[in-house]
Amino acid sequence: MANVTKERILEAALQMFSQNGYAGTNIRELSASLGLVKSGVYKHYESKEAIWNALLDQMIAYYGERFGSPEHLPPVPETADELVALTMRMVNITVHDEKIIMTRKVLTLEQYRDKRACELATKHFLTGLTEMFTRIFAGMMEKGVLYKDDPEMLAFAYTAPISALIHLCDREPEKTEEAIAMVEAFSRHFVRTYGRNAE
Repeated sequence: MANVTKERILEAALQMFSQNGYAGTNIRELSASLGLVKSGVYKHYESKEAIWNALLDQMIAYYGERFGSPEHLPPVPETADELVALTMRMVNITVHDEKIIMTRKVLTLEQYRDKRACELATKHFLTGLTEMFTRIFAGMMEKGVLYKDDPEMLAFAYTAPISALIHLCDREPEKTEEAIAMVEAFSRHFVRTYGRNAE
């Protein structure tokens, strides 16, 4: 039962932090949203900062499980079409999973206040993606699926526009369908340019 309550606290905290930011969220409102008194929350977490850190830990695990990470790479695609499919699977998770959307909003809001949020934002929005696709592209080059090139530079060139389009979905949700179509068109353009067996 205690674990269920802790999970509910973190879910409510993610919702509030993503809407109001860390400073704009107070424990009294968080407690009330769960039908608890403040002491009921403090029984599980000693402070708002403890909730914050537990939430960041949970975000890292959740994101890694569903999306992948440099430590948990998806299988290296065997064909150019498999790269497009992998990319679209990742994008669909990223723009449709409510928990991941809220996580991205929290990191965007808090990256200027909190050092750990800053590091996670850099990892999720830039370096982690580049590192993951560097390894994927190096593997595809070894298999002869992509032409030999600098895999890190290719990964940066591939992930930066996709990341920008994902942020567009957060800012202007009505453009999500258009942004996803643009990602797919870009991915197909990429494999036509760099793929050895795209046809």
